Amino acid sequence: MKNNNINEAGRWLSQARADLEDALYLFEGKRFNTACFTAQQAAEKALKAFLYFKGAVEVWGHSVADLCANCAERDNSFSELINTGALLDKYYIPTRYPNGLPGGIPKNAFDEVEAKRAIEITKRIIEQVSSRIK
Repeated sequence: MKNNNINEAGRWLSQARADLEDALYLFEGKRFNTACFTAQQAAEKALKAFLYFKGAVEVWGHSVADLCANCAERDNSFSELINTGALLDKYYIPTRYPNGLPGGIPKNAFDEVEAKRAIEITKRIIEQVSSRIK
């Protein structure tokens, strides 16, 4: 495995962990919509870290479910995360843009329960990636 892939994986995983910390901070501040989005971003970055670790040259896309499926092609243990990861996909656009919702604004559309679930899913994904990148 090339050293630059290992370094790139480490950079992405490190940022994923920082984003998770930010999601927790936003959760504590009751910024639930942004906590959901930031958790989604953390999961996305962690999965990209795994793909870089496995030798990917470029990794594109923002769907956590799709990234889990790509990871599962390299390590079957990620297949159990595809459906769970899909729950995070709904936090990519509607948590940020009013026109991503049928009415209202993101700040009022997401609650503590959703943010907590998003953070828990993201923790699970980061733990899975961390256990595979040594």
